[in-house]
Amino acid sequence: MRDMKTPPTSSHALRLHALDNLRALMMWLGIVLHVAVIHLVREPAILPWRDDRRTPWADLLMAFIHAFRMPVFFILAGFFVALLLARRGPLGLARHRLLRLGLPFAMFWPPLWLLCGVLAMAFVHRMVRGSWGVDPQLLAASPAAPRGANTMHLWFLWMLLCLSLATAAVAALGRRMPRRLIATAAALLQRLGSAWWGFALLALPLLVAGWDYPEGLLRPSGALLPPWQEWLHNGLFFSFGLALFHAQGLLLGLLQRRWLACFAAGLPFFLLTGALLEARAHGAWVAYAYGACSWLWSLAMIGFALCWLRRSNPLLAYLADSSYWIYLVHMPLTIGFGALLYGLPWAAGVKMLANIAATTLVCLATYQGLVRHTWLSLLLNGKRHPRPAQQMSAPVQSR
Repeated sequence: MRDMKTPPTSSHALRLHALDNLRALMMWLGIVLHVAVIHLVREPAILPWRDDRRTPWADLLMAFIHAFRMPVFFILAGFFVALLLARRGPLGLARHRLLRLGLPFAMFWPPLWLLCGVLAMAFVHRMVRGSWGVDPQLLAASPAAPRGANTMHLWFLWMLLCLSLATAAVAALGRRMPRRLIATAAALLQRLGSAWWGFALLALPLLVAGWDYPEGLLRPSGALLPPWQEWLHNGLFFSFGLALFHAQGLLLGLLQRRWLACFAAGLPFFLLTGALLEARAHGAWVAYAYGACSWLWSLAMIGFALCWLRRSNPLLAYLADSSYWIYLVHMPLTIGFGALLYGLPWAAGVKMLANIAATTLVCLATYQGLVRHTWLSLLLNGKRHPRPAQQMSAPVQSR
């Protein structure tokens, strides 16, 4: 999802490797998250398809991953958008994002929406009638069923495209806009990112965003016109990523040194969120506690990657290259394998592991066979990997 025209410095290259590897890890956690949703104990259900074997560990796992996964995505997205803007300018940024985000969204959304719908109906048919079948009325009867032309898990792609184009527009109109205001906002985000107390203020807008949501926890609507709360919530993390790029010399070094402290500081807020939910406290308090945890753990994940995922190796590079494809196609696989596993007398944890493993293997196999050496890799990642036979047959250049 990122292509470079000029080679970065050694230190800069290590940081980019770390952030790319972190993005790949967050992509794979999407599989874990969407499998865990099938086995949640909590009521009411988030999605209409659920397994007959459930475990509170699935609820805990989903809450843990959800606290930082999408915030990290938006921070990284803002960082790389700022990088593209610096290298290509506003028009180049807009063209790049339309090609890498807009075109894949237009290509993959219709078939994925149809496939997920059919598999969801088959899953619900098994739940209600105990047999395979497709009945749209069964799915529509569920209060958790998505309505209309929902963007499903591709909501992130759609919102990121809109935020990227808005960034290009603001940059193009920069001469006509109050630059002092923009610079002040960027400096404020940089200051909050470097101060030990910054997370407490950064969580305040998340309190506002989650105020009217059930239990205070904001969930993506998947709408083509998302509510303002989603723009506020996700746009804040995206904007922080923009500021992070311009202050990376200071902030990335701080996050690298503080990652363990940030993770430890986020744990009490995570536990407080659970206690507030159990006590049925006002959603505002839940939103603030979970928001504070989201900021601390997101910063911790970035720092962790800078410490431990700095070096490029073949396995991490392969996973990074395949991550965009995995993000696109994993959702129908988790539903389909969930439907196949429904009714088996296995423990919920065993079913989750089986679904995660099967989905991961199919995603990687299809990436290797259909994407890595084809035009799809050029579309998604900006490069197409030569097949081994082509590499061996390439002429040796004389020195």
